[in-house]
Amino acid sequence: MTGPRRFRHGLVIGKFYPLHAGHQALVRAATSSCDRVTVEVMVHGVESIPAAVRVGWVQGEHPDARVVAAFDDAEVDFDSPALWDLHMAVITSHLDGPVDAVFTSDAYGAEMARRLGAVWVQVDPGRASTPISGTAIRDDPAGSWWALPTPVRRWFTKRVVVLGAESTGSTTLTRALGQHYGTEVVPEYGRQWTEHRPGGPRSAWHSVEFDLVALQQAAAEDRAAGRVRRPLLVCDTDVLTTTLWHERYIGRPSPSVVAAAAARPAPALYLLTGDEIPFVQDGMRDGQHLRTEMQQRFREVLGQVQADRGVPWLEVRGTPAERLAAGVAAVDDVVAAGWHLAAPLG
Repeated sequence: MTGPRRFRHGLVIGKFYPLHAGHQALVRAATSSCDRVTVEVMVHGVESIPAAVRVGWVQGEHPDARVVAAFDDAEVDFDSPALWDLHMAVITSHLDGPVDAVFTSDAYGAEMARRLGAVWVQVDPGRASTPISGTAIRDDPAGSWWALPTPVRRWFTKRVVVLGAESTGSTTLTRALGQHYGTEVVPEYGRQWTEHRPGGPRSAWHSVEFDLVALQQAAAEDRAAGRVRRPLLVCDTDVLTTTLWHERYIGRPSPSVVAAAAARPAPALYLLTGDEIPFVQDGMRDGQHLRTEMQQRFREVLGQVQADRGVPWLEVRGTPAERLAAGVAAVDDVVAAGWHLAAPLG
């Protein structure tokens, strides 16, 4: 049994736009010295990361805190008593009881604590121990990668998906891109399942198998996106690809796999490997007579995804070196485009 804490109810507020190591230190300081803690995620309408995402980040990393979203569209001016009144009205409306400690790094905590009749606890003034800020991260997520917890890294990681019909070189290109960028590659789970499934690759397929493949492929992507050393991940197929293979082997779309694909965050780029290279039979493939038809179906679906979700795609052809060069040029453009996060108020 631990001894009594110094405070009954602590308050932490912030935009968490995004959550970073400095925020985590602040919340830990509060939870280690209070019986309970409320964390208010202050949200303004212009901001690009949804409130639910930010609340999920904080709650996932700090399950012992009560985390709520507080929507506050008032301007930020710490010298204006009228604006302070507006902010405090939002803050107090999201409290479930009196607060006796306010935890901040910045000096505004003194006035907030005074208005709440609480003690101000300043944590890491000047951010000397954890030199990071939301502004620095929004300006350069890759340069601030060290300061981001796993779920935030997962959100920022740009996914490049390589796909194509059978024997079009998608795995070869995926591995080459991963090596070029020094980042992780997510292998095709469907091929692993095909190799080891009951009855072998030639036995009749069942719709539930594709649900399994979709689930495992998505889980592998999410795990990799949380541990990459830079915000870029290369994937050998994805759940969208699984929807097309379900059509091929079952003869109709799968509502559950289609829904799973739609629920996934959109990738940054699709690279479709061309079908102009010689077909190689490895014992698991259908045959060259079906490759052209499947390739055309990939083109149709990628065109629709681009129209519906704005995901660019490119068909790469030629030698392995030519394909890699085309893929690198396309990926470089995606990386250079950044994240386009709107600046917050204040």
